[in-house]
Amino acid sequence: MLNIEESSATPNQFALFALAFRPFFIGAGIFAVLSVLLWMAIYVFNWQHEFAGVSPQNWHAHEMIYGFAMAVIAGFLLTAIKNWTGIQTLHGWGLAFMFSLWVIARVLFMIGTVPISVVAGADLLFMLLLIIFSMIPILKVRQWINFAIVTKLLLMTASNVVFYLGAMGIVEDGIRIGLYSGLYLIVALIFTMGRRVIPFFIERGVDETVELTNRRWVDLSSLALFLLFWIFEIMEPNGFVVAILSIALFVLHSLRLAGWYTPGIWHKPLLWSLYLAYGFLIVGLFLKSASYFWGLSPFFSAHAFAYGGIGLMTIGMMSRVALGHTGRDVFSPPPILFWVFAFMFVGAVIRVFFPMFDNGLYGLWIGISQVLWVVSFTTFVVIYTPICIKPRIDGRPG
Repeated sequence: MLNIEESSATPNQFALFALAFRPFFIGAGIFAVLSVLLWMAIYVFNWQHEFAGVSPQNWHAHEMIYGFAMAVIAGFLLTAIKNWTGIQTLHGWGLAFMFSLWVIARVLFMIGTVPISVVAGADLLFMLLLIIFSMIPILKVRQWINFAIVTKLLLMTASNVVFYLGAMGIVEDGIRIGLYSGLYLIVALIFTMGRRVIPFFIERGVDETVELTNRRWVDLSSLALFLLFWIFEIMEPNGFVVAILSIALFVLHSLRLAGWYTPGIWHKPLLWSLYLAYGFLIVGLFLKSASYFWGLSPFFSAHAFAYGGIGLMTIGMMSRVALGHTGRDVFSPPPILFWVFAFMFVGAVIRVFFPMFDNGLYGLWIGISQVLWVVSFTTFVVIYTPICIKPRIDGRPG
């Protein structure tokens, strides 16, 4: 028999812009490495560098949310929407142009002499195009249930606008509002998409036959409470109402995650990575309440959301999606992915928990977690760049 990987596709054919996951997943991986290396140089080694219109701390927070995470979201959504609707999403030169805008915004932000308004123009145009090209297929087939995803993109764009207006001195406290709104909207998007795909992946990915538990009242109440959580967190950060809502959400999402548990996930890195990432989001909710009741720094919860939740979830999801959409077997992933996910998990544990118990070595814990992040994403980029550049091994388009 012919080898399908050799016979169905020309090895040297360039397919980077055939579908959105290809450039945006690789771009996100490379940026995850370079931006954290730069942040490490600044935070750990006191390297001096000026960014366009904001402090290094605000640049780091913004770029992890609206740079790295938005690239993953763009790649995932434009790929998923093609599956949902059956309509070809942005590809070819149009996709290359939108990806270029994302790259330009990232580069300009790192140049201290560039006006922040120029950075905002490139960044917001990229997000606007993402909204438009996500909305068109959904409207064509009238999939109103998926319009909620576009709504979150609109809110993300509005939050980024508020950030830039704050950086320009137009909106008071705009930087904080824009950053935390962006963070919580991404968490909300993961909760929404996670509810759709994680139990689906688990049921089909474990070796045993299993039917997982999902409760509609948990789905509806968790959405409503998270909306309130976001509103009150913006109005009164780390206040009493936020703490109570955090506890309620912690219980609801713990109940949801417990319904998805089956021992078979521990044999499948592409499953336990997503499961643990969702667990870190739940930990973030608990730590959010602890910042009010026990006086913990709110940065512990922020990094539980960002590093443990978003970081581990995105690298796990990108690893699976890229395999599936290039015609490869998601049930036989590259063995090294175990270590990629393990390093990310250990890095998140060190970043979130170690400073609580030994604050005197705070800088060391941050540095170690940054190294583990860089090692994980560097390995991801090395493995997946050839996969994303070359055509599908089964000869199908995409």
